[in-house]
Amino acid sequence: MMKLLKARLVPGAGALFLAGSGLFSVCAHHLAAQDLESAQLLHPPADSWPLYHGDYSGERHSHLTQIGPANVGDLGLSWAFQTHQMADIKSTPLLVDGVLYFTAPDNVWAVDALSGHMIWHYYRKSTKGLHIGHRGVAMYKGWLYFTTPDCHLIALNAKDGTVYWDKVFADVDRGYWSTLAPLVVGDHVIVGVSGDFDNLPGYLRSLNAETGETQWQWDSTPPAGTPGSTTGGMTWMTGTYDPSLNLVYWGTGNPTPVLNGRPRPGDDRYTCSIVALNPDTGKLAWAFQPSPHDTHDWDAVETPVLVDGEFHGSPRKMLLQASRNGYFFVLDRVTGKDLLTTTFGPVNWSLGVDAQGEPIPNPAKEPAPDGRLIAPDEGGLTNYRAPSFDPKTGLFIVDAHPSYSIYFAKPADGAYGWAGADYGLWGKGVIEAIDYQTGKIRWRHEVGAGGSGAGVLTTDSGLTFTGDSTGNVLALDTETGKTLWHAGTGSPIGASPICYELDGREYIVVGSGTDLFAWALPIQNR
Repeated sequence: MMKLLKARLVPGAGALFLAGSGLFSVCAHHLAAQDLESAQLLHPPADSWPLYHGDYSGERHSHLTQIGPANVGDLGLSWAFQTHQMADIKSTPLLVDGVLYFTAPDNVWAVDALSGHMIWHYYRKSTKGLHIGHRGVAMYKGWLYFTTPDCHLIALNAKDGTVYWDKVFADVDRGYWSTLAPLVVGDHVIVGVSGDFDNLPGYLRSLNAETGETQWQWDSTPPAGTPGSTTGGMTWMTGTYDPSLNLVYWGTGNPTPVLNGRPRPGDDRYTCSIVALNPDTGKLAWAFQPSPHDTHDWDAVETPVLVDGEFHGSPRKMLLQASRNGYFFVLDRVTGKDLLTTTFGPVNWSLGVDAQGEPIPNPAKEPAPDGRLIAPDEGGLTNYRAPSFDPKTGLFIVDAHPSYSIYFAKPADGAYGWAGADYGLWGKGVIEAIDYQTGKIRWRHEVGAGGSGAGVLTTDSGLTFTGDSTGNVLALDTETGKTLWHAGTGSPIGASPICYELDGREYIVVGSGTDLFAWALPIQNR
């Protein structure tokens, strides 16, 4: 068997592997191609997952139906890949031409999607920047684009992991760092930055996919020291894209100083905002602010999910977001106009919403020396884990975290960086299904104390895949939230599942701890 595994590394060679529940062949073209054109990004086939969210919409919904409620209980482990790293997998794998590409800080792996066998591994040690996690890569033509904790964007040859070019897009010595998966739109590779510990301006930057040269930069806040303004607005999660409108949608992070709002009065635009940008120029089309004058570290970087359909009887191009601050928004993504604003869990920090649908902060709930009880906590009612939208049911399904915390202002911390403190009191994990027409919760499925950390995937067959707080991968009935199947992984799940079909077989893949797992039906049950 080892000879067969070694033969798999030879380009153009075919091989047989025993993985999971059956013997199957690996087609040579899976390794030979590794090429991704714009048409495949616009219309991904079933045998691919070519973007961070699967497609540009951010729905994270699969049209595959081989695995359904009637047979999901027969799922078995097909293969598992061990990274042998200290860092947990938080990335979403890409799948192109039968190869999975996924990451941890400083690392990229290419793994055969049928066997789980490693094809190549890229490692670049960085001693600077925060190694808190990594979300994944982007791909265009034969190149992979990978950000490093010290703010390099590196283009790798997808066939062998060799470096094509290496560009710096932020200064790590000023306090910037990066964890995101870039977004490719045409010949633009769009990257964002992180950096909450210093008073730094956030921005998005577009680099040319072929050369790595900067094309444009959009600044979410002015330079540090600009009178009457704030810094912050970091852009540390991957956005979405509407090809028909030619607009990129991105969430921005909190203002700085983080928990001290006195030095930065007003709404602090464009922090904690959803922005629509032209990907060719970086010009702002519109902005909506889920958390005006944020003083609780509630980034609005959660996935801006793009949905086409009717809203209250009229056809709309919509943008849906479950925000970290506890609010759920439905926007018209052409204009940025608010269609619906509501909460999806305990929220006590606002006075309601204004005429634009943006929450109104309650000054009495700003951090204070004697403490303030706040819901949700600093981690938010949701966070970076990706939600999913099921078009059949109209349900927006999200990993939620009902919680309470005590926030303190500490005058000694001044007006720089964190500038305060918060202490979590209580929280739990709940998968929530939100009806986007009304904002009402259709069902809740508890996943354990503290929270789960897993993202969500839905399928046309009526399944919702996610995880719980004890490391179980779950398959739920999308209509009801009932558990139909689970499998223990032995580690916390901090990633989002993906789904694909190869050689007539459907796979569910998710990272858990430092391992990547793939499940499929036994061959005789397909």
